[in-house]
Amino acid sequence: MSESIISVEHVCKSVTDSTGTLDILRDIDFALARRETVAIVGASGSGKSTLLSIIAGLDRPSSGTVRLDGQDLFALDEDARAALRAQKVGFVFQSFQLLGNLSALENVMLPLELGGRRDARAVATEMLARVGLRERLNHYPKVLSGGEQQRVALARAFVVQPEVLLADEPTGSLDHATGETIMALMFALNREQGTTLVLVTHDQAIAARCDRKITIEAGRLWGADADFAAAHGAAS
Repeated sequence: MSESIISVEHVCKSVTDSTGTLDILRDIDFALARRETVAIVGASGSGKSTLLSIIAGLDRPSSGTVRLDGQDLFALDEDARAALRAQKVGFVFQSFQLLGNLSALENVMLPLELGGRRDARAVATEMLARVGLRERLNHYPKVLSGGEQQRVALARAFVVQPEVLLADEPTGSLDHATGETIMALMFALNREQGTTLVLVTHDQAIAARCDRKITIEAGRLWGADADFAAAHGAAS
């Protein structure tokens, strides 16, 4: 396996309130190779989305750490983590997370402009054409269908050519046929750009299309990844 792009190292996450302490993640330990496509699966409430947020550095673990391209995310302050994300990470969300006051083109241009690209308009236009929205550049999210909005979100995520793409239930708000189209497009873009794809999904058919499946049950790794983590921990 090639050098790891993501290393999740003994990550635990707990929250405490008046009713006591809830352990959301318990000693999660695995590594992901460059260009690997990985599905994180598990029942609702198993900790999948929390794990994805921690991998992104959006949420802090109670213990353990995550390394992105060798950099310890939680040794950085918030500004430095945000800068690293902008450089290396793209996001696709179930709820699309488009800015309603910006057109499709402006939504896709935004990360390029934040990165100082002077060719943002041309590059964003080309990317929207790639996802089949050449005729919808100047439309606002409110007049786009769910599938069209997710295509804009895909274009925005891939336009910066991220090393890692994180997707949280990207077809959860779509009907089956539209979801199939979106997933085919996501995997095609992923192959073209050589991105590492980390996909949270409850859909086993989608998970089966990935190189690897990581199962979370009650906050713990389950199956082959748990066996690997136990052996890795015993050896270290």
